[in-house]
Amino acid sequence: MKRRHFLWTAGVLGSGAVLGRLAGASAGQAAGNRIEKLVLSDAEWRKRLEPDRYRILRDAGTERPNSSALNAEKRAGTFVCAGCELPLFTSEMKYDSGTGWPSFFTTIEGAVETKLDFKLIYPRTEYHCARCEGHQGHLFKDGPKPTGQRWCNNGLALKFQPA
Repeated sequence: MKRRHFLWTAGVLGSGAVLGRLAGASAGQAAGNRIEKLVLSDAEWRKRLEPDRYRILRDAGTERPNSSALNAEKRAGTFVCAGCELPLFTSEMKYDSGTGWPSFFTTIEGAVETKLDFKLIYPRTEYHCARCEGHQGHLFKDGPKPTGQRWCNNGLALKFQPA
């Protein structure tokens, strides 16, 4: 009985590790495109970010749908991480998903990293800023062509820089 439990646990954990690596590889990370990490203490993050942004970026929170002004943003420009201003998306990557959160069909190569998130029991692909590791949102496979991806982002995790 113990052996079966051990084998089942090893299989589940091993599958999660493989899936995590696969999710990371699908995030558009280029092997030679390394971004220097920004590492701050919790106190420094709290000083740097407003409370709502801190909750999302550092505690992996989620804002209410349809609460972000970025949903209606149509100008040419770049969407950057609200924690460190790393460019994550361009306005050409944005589309209206109808979900209530800013959505993109791809990312700027190397700008985000992914991991599996089991907070809702079933696995989801969470993504975060490659520089400061600030939580951005989740990746879904129900987006438009050409990628079929929906990078569903918290508006408070982003800042918009017009072109």
